[in-house]
Amino acid sequence: MPNIFAKIVSGEIPADVVYKDDQVTAFRDVQPAAPVHILIVPNKTIGGVEDLERSDETLAGHMLLVAQGLARQEGVADDGYRLIINSGAHGGQEIEHLHLHLLGGRPLGPMILRR
Repeated sequence: MPNIFAKIVSGEIPADVVYKDDQVTAFRDVQPAAPVHILIVPNKTIGGVEDLERSDETLAGHMLLVAQGLARQEGVADDGYRLIINSGAHGGQEIEHLHLHLLGGRPLGPMILRR
């Protein structure tokens, strides 16, 4: 059964798409954690980082370059931004479809709270 990201990629569910090519789709998060919060997802369903294969190496690099371009387009490249990939339950992954969060537009503070 397709997940919500696969449905966005296929156009089945509307989203604020800011970039799309033959490999990835990028769209604004509906519950943004920062002024700029864009999700970059592969067009093919890959469950998460642990499901990547050697044949996905170019795709993974492409996701980073798309993030770089979007950061520039959104005006957050000069001040800085954060890229996050959550992996698995303990990593905070909520949807089993590999995705890269691009966050920026304000100081983001520490990555995690240290205990």
